[in-house]
Amino acid sequence: MIVVIGSINLDLIVAVERLPKPGETVPGRDFVTAPGGKGANQALAAARAGAATRMVGAVGDDAFAEEALALLKGAGVGLSGLHRAETATGTAHILVERSGENTIAVVPGANAEVSPLHVRQAALSPGNHVLLQLEVPIATVDAALRAVRSAGAVSLLNTAPYREEAASLLGDADYVIANETEFDLYADALALKGNDRQARMCDFSVRTGRTVIVTLGADGVWAATPETFLSVPTIRIDPVDTVGAGDTFCGYLATQLASGHGLEQSLRQAAVAGALACLKPGAQPAIPHRAEVDAALA
Repeated sequence: MIVVIGSINLDLIVAVERLPKPGETVPGRDFVTAPGGKGANQALAAARAGAATRMVGAVGDDAFAEEALALLKGAGVGLSGLHRAETATGTAHILVERSGENTIAVVPGANAEVSPLHVRQAALSPGNHVLLQLEVPIATVDAALRAVRSAGAVSLLNTAPYREEAASLLGDADYVIANETEFDLYADALALKGNDRQARMCDFSVRTGRTVIVTLGADGVWAATPETFLSVPTIRIDPVDTVGAGDTFCGYLATQLASGHGLEQSLRQAAVAGALACLKPGAQPAIPHRAEVDAALA
């Protein structure tokens, strides 16, 4: 079972020819809405990868809530841990340029209401793989990491979006997943030793006894464990929209690890899934199904 404790948003997406500079207005080419939120994206990715999945999070009492939940419901993600808050559903305001690069502003809304109480109500079990991100309160993430360890489950902490106050929590997660920019910032915050990223990853892993994974976009993914260092390639693509690629990676990685696959094989499938997620616009609509990932690997 994959349990995701995290954010649920509705994404408001504007396609532009290029991203505006500070103070500049650019015309939009298209506008769509789509379910999103890092937690919900990762839950949908795990479900599409074939895992039994449960989501713990919050939506508001508004018109956005049902649209934000639509694809989770369609994929059979368990929503018994869903909290209805007396506030707006979280939203992400996304500009995507023709190259696929994007900028995002997130309004937390109901995600700020996800509390340690909801973690305690999640009834975690040994063998659960629990995915966490940083779009809910830090106190909730801290409580979740403690609850995972107490339950004998496995924790995967995706360090996005970067929050310096979360640096002290990284050593409490079994797997830390960051993109290259996030890792470099956390490495500075934690005063990790080494002259380059690989050395600092290894320092973190040896120091904490944990596994740290850094996604590198088109260059694949690196991982450091206390015993070894891995470099795993991905497939080459022409990206349409990179929103949600990291979340797809996380959901597929958790599913593979929960299925008993080794780290290198799990990273390979997750990297390919993340690449395929860049071929369509939007976050959740672009998350590939397991058959698509298997075909790309073959």
